[in-house]
Formats: sequence, structure tokens, C-alpha cells
Amino acid sequence: MFYKKPLQVLLAESEAEGGLKRTLTARNLVALGIGAIIGAGIFTLTGTAAATNAGPAVMLSFLLAAFACVFAGLCYSEFASMIPIAGSAYTYAYATMGEFIAWIIGWDLILEYLFAASTVAVSWSGYVVSFFRDIGIHLPSNIASAPYDYNSATGELTSTGGLINFPAMFIVAIVTTLLVVGIRESTKFNNIIVLIKVTIILLFIGFGIAYIDTDNLTPFIPENEGPGLYGWSGVLRGASIIFFAYIGFDAVSTAAQEAKNPQKDMPKGILGSLAVCTLLYILVSLVMTGVVSYEALNVPDPVAVAVNAAGPDLFWLRFPVKIGAIAGLSSVILVMLMGQPRIFYAMAHDGLLPAVFSKIHPKFRTPYISTISTGLVAILIAGFAPINLLGELVSIGTLLAFMIVCGGILVLRYTNPELPRPFKAPLFPFTPIMGILVCGFLMVSLPWHTWERLLIWMAIGILIYFLYSKRHSKIGKLARLAGKDEKLK
Repeated sequence: MFYKKPLQVLLAESEAEGGLKRTLTARNLVALGIGAIIGAGIFTLTGTAAATNAGPAVMLSFLLAAFACVFAGLCYSEFASMIPIAGSAYTYAYATMGEFIAWIIGWDLILEYLFAASTVAVSWSGYVVSFFRDIGIHLPSNIASAPYDYNSATGELTSTGGLINFPAMFIVAIVTTLLVVGIRESTKFNNIIVLIKVTIILLFIGFGIAYIDTDNLTPFIPENEGPGLYGWSGVLRGASIIFFAYIGFDAVSTAAQEAKNPQKDMPKGILGSLAVCTLLYILVSLVMTGVVSYEALNVPDPVAVAVNAAGPDLFWLRFPVKIGAIAGLSSVILVMLMGQPRIFYAMAHDGLLPAVFSKIHPKFRTPYISTISTGLVAILIAGFAPINLLGELVSIGTLLAFMIVCGGILVLRYTNPELPRPFKAPLFPFTPIMGILVCGFLMVSLPWHTWERLLIWMAIGILIYFLYSKRHSKIGKLARLAGKDEKLK
């Protein structure tokens, strides 16, 4: 359970013939990070967090979430430069804390990437339905919404009258197909979309700032009405929920084995995308809550609501905003669905999952079986699950992953100080310790029913580990063979 995978073995595997193809530059990686970060967080969850948690102080929620991400991002950057292979936090944990912890984080990352892709697909569906409505096409609500809605305060599900969210399922299917074809083609598509959505966001900020009504920003922190509803508890709850908005930067690390110069480019991709997006988030939340009352933002398309509230002078921006949101959310789905199969690829390569998940397509050089499998599950989740429930699960899964990565840096600096580190997280041990504390603090602010679901998910994962993974682990088999040889001697 506590065997570690030697770094020399990890690095040798990353350079082996027949593996993933190295095609990504630093620019690709920054665009990949921005593509993942700027999505549901800015186009949907900003409005939700403002209306149901923090009010105009959602800007502080973004700052607090970014504060946690900086520490985690620095730790991710150190790991990604040291161990530039697929697998992200799973691989880092395997090298530093052993197989069982690696399995735990690998299983946890399913919550982050797979559920994140489904969450964003639901948001994409909301903007598509709104866009079609504007041009006179009305999609029936029963095929464009999940059967249930989720009450974050009580943890209860209520019927919506819908049957299935078909648009959300459709976009997941399209993106999955694109990812099977190849990562070079996928990143070209992503780069174009990133340019479109950043341009739209800058237009929204530049023109919308003139329509801010300071009355909408007062009081900046509305009076507390209950746990997590306004006041400072609402700011904290909002930070833990919109933490989901920042998960893209760690998705960059899943592509380390496909980076041309990972030692230099991975830190640039992770920290660069995080810095750009934090600034954009704060400015968008300022304009959004300044133009329209935060109480009116609990909708699938809050940016569009803000544009409408600005009046006829900004009506021309309504269609570009929705097109930008649709394009932007598409790129987030792409990056999330790119990350999860590469986690499966790494785990299957180690024997912790069936070998079929490590198969590489002979022509496209992509992990096609795990990509298709991930896509099929994401299609089902996107079609039937409510966005609020998915968002909370993604947030708690992400925070746990970040804590383990920060812990891994702390362990490795003391146990293997001699290892080459092309990038070193500064202010050690302050940086990893603060990463653990801040992420843990945000996890505690999430409601108890979210913790219950996390514990149930982890219990299922531990069961699978002992029933399958432990017996099929490649390192475990080698250790048992070595033990037999020693007994024979």
C-alpha cells in the first residue's frame, strides 16, 4: 500500500517509445489553462455565488479562492517541472506518499475532471437555450433541463418537470470525438476559442463599467441571513463554491507528458493562466454586480442578464456575450475531458485499473478507450444531474487534491532534498503549509451533505482498491517477486 514509484522509473516511462506525443508549447499550455479556467466560473457560478452566498462581495470570494490557488499552483509547478508525465496529482502522490494515497487522489480527481466537464456542459446548455430563444427557436424545457433541481442549503432534490438535458449531452459527445482524433487538433481548436472568449470578456468589462450603479454595490457585504447566506460566512461559502472556477490551472499538469519542454513550460502554463484569469474574474464580478442587483443573478446566464440590464445602448453586446460564453464553455469541457482520460491512462499503466484504459490509438496517439469511456459517463451525468450539486462535488474534490499536492511537496523536500527541481516553490515550508491550511479551511466551509457524498465516493474507491487495484498493481507484483527471490536465497 505504501510502495512509492521511483522518479527514475517515472521519467523513463515518459520518454518511452509509443507513448503520448509531445506537441505542446508554453503558449499552448497557457491557452489550455485559460481555456479551462474561464468558463462556468465566470459565465454562471459568479452569478449563483453572488445571489445565494456573498452578494457584491463575491469579488472577495474570488480573491480568497485565488489566494488558495496561488499556493497550490506553486506546488503544482514544482511537481510538474520535476515529474513531467501524465497523471497530474495522482503521479505526484505515487512518487512521494505511496500507492494507496495515489489511488485516493486518482479516485478523487474523477470528481474534479469528470464531474467538472458535466457541470460545464449543463451551463453550456443554459446559454445555448437562451441564445436559441433570442433568435426565435424555443427548445422544449423537458429536453433541455435535468429532472431534478438541487437546494444547496438543505441538500434536497426537487423535481423540475424536465426529462433530460439533451444539449448538455450533445456537446460532451462532440468534444469527446474531437479528443479521440488528437491533442494537436484539440489545442488548435482551444486556442481559437480562448481568443474569442477573452475578447468578449474584455468587451463586457470595457463597455459595462460605464453602466455600474453604485447602489447595486451597497451594502457590499449584505447582512447575514443564515449559514453561508451573506455576511462573512457567505463570502467564505462563495469562495468554496467558486473555487470550481479555478480548477483549470491544474488540468495543465495532466498534459505534462505532451509538452515539448515541460521543465520550463509547465510552470509558465500553470501560473500564467492563473494570473490572467484571476484579474478577469474580479473585473467581471465587479461589472456584473454593479450593473444589476445581485439578487437577480441566480440564473444560468448572468452575464447576459447584466448586459440586458444595462439597457438598449448595450443590446448589441448581447449576442456576442452569449456566443463567447458558448464558445468559452466548450473549451472548458474540452480541457476537463482531456484531463480525466490521462489520469485513467496513468493509473491503468500502473496496473491500478484494467489495462484497456492505457491503450493508445495507433493513428491518433491518444488514450482513446479511456477518452470514450469518460465521455460516455459524462454524457449521462450532464443529462440528468443538476448544476448546483455537481459544482459542490467538484469543489470539494478539487480542494482535497490541492491539499494532497501541497502535502507531497512538503514530504518530498524533506525526504529527497537532492532531487533536481527546475522550478522550486518559494518560501518553503510556508507555501505548502499555507496551501494545506487555506484549502482545508475552504473545505470546512462547504455544507455537511457535500462531505457525506465525498465520504461515500471515497468509500467506493477504497473498496475497488482492495478488491482489484492492490492485487493488480505492477509495483506490488514486482515487490512480491522480489520477496520470493529473497526467501529462496
